[in-house]
Amino acid sequence: MLSIIIPSYNEEKNIKNTAAVIAGVLEEANIDYELIFISDGSTDATYECIAQEAAANPHVKGAQFSRNFGKEASIFAGLQLALGDACVVIDCDLQHPPTIIPKMYQLWQEGYEVIEGIKANRGRESIFYKLSAGLFYSAMSRLTKIDMKSSSDYKLIDRKVVNVLLSLTEKNTFFRALTFWAGFKSTTISYEVQERAYGTSKWSFRSLMKYAINNTTSFSTMPLQVITVFGVISILFSIIMAIQTCIRFFMGNSVEGFTTVILLVLIIGGFIMLSLGIIGHYLARIYEEVKGRPKYIIKQTTQNIQGNIIDEK
Repeated sequence: MLSIIIPSYNEEKNIKNTAAVIAGVLEEANIDYELIFISDGSTDATYECIAQEAAANPHVKGAQFSRNFGKEASIFAGLQLALGDACVVIDCDLQHPPTIIPKMYQLWQEGYEVIEGIKANRGRESIFYKLSAGLFYSAMSRLTKIDMKSSSDYKLIDRKVVNVLLSLTEKNTFFRALTFWAGFKSTTISYEVQERAYGTSKWSFRSLMKYAINNTTSFSTMPLQVITVFGVISILFSIIMAIQTCIRFFMGNSVEGFTTVILLVLIIGGFIMLSLGIIGHYLARIYEEVKGRPKYIIKQTTQNIQGNIIDEK
């Protein structure tokens, strides 16, 4: 069986259409499936729409978070609930085209354990949003040492990979990068980003930057290593200024240079404050992990969810 995990946040207008389109594609390909919608603390009627679809189609299942925990939590909740031999993560707005799921399924049957969807283009987006997304993915690629520019959460992963991800005890996760980290036999498949049928994107420049910072610090220690670079730069500045000061002293011009000293203090002070900020962010991550709070809290589920999973996570 193939489990389709669909994180949903304020997507009441998309639920019915998304369920129908994905179900149609899978039934036409004769693939046994389940659709798992995770309402991420939606403030509209998203969960009610999910419940209606679950009542009409036994293949549709759903869960509602007690509040908004984020897309990463939604993905892992879906993986926890999934019963399939493989799982596909797909966006609720269908910008990830469901038509390539049968191709992913075929590659999985051929022995691939991770089949990642790669964006052939970003579709119709504003110039500002494309620049924001480009900056975000460039920064993520450099910091995680993984090419994130065309990658996406749209991927099929084998049950073995699912079990590895679910076995991780960390609370701050980055699904897209963790599938690379886990290894296993992988391949890619390209797709054209589709237009949203309803609603607008939930990602702004601010949310993208926050997402980048949180995921980078949860997956990579590279920002901490940047502090060492700041220290080297400060030392180089100090050596240059020391040489300049000695030269001026022997030339009898040691009284001058007040502006240079102020600039040097500001530069070093800026490096120190930025370094403290980076260290503080990692300390916050450690604090969150030590508290041991769950990734998410499930408030309610549709009746066709097996077992009592509300208190598991």
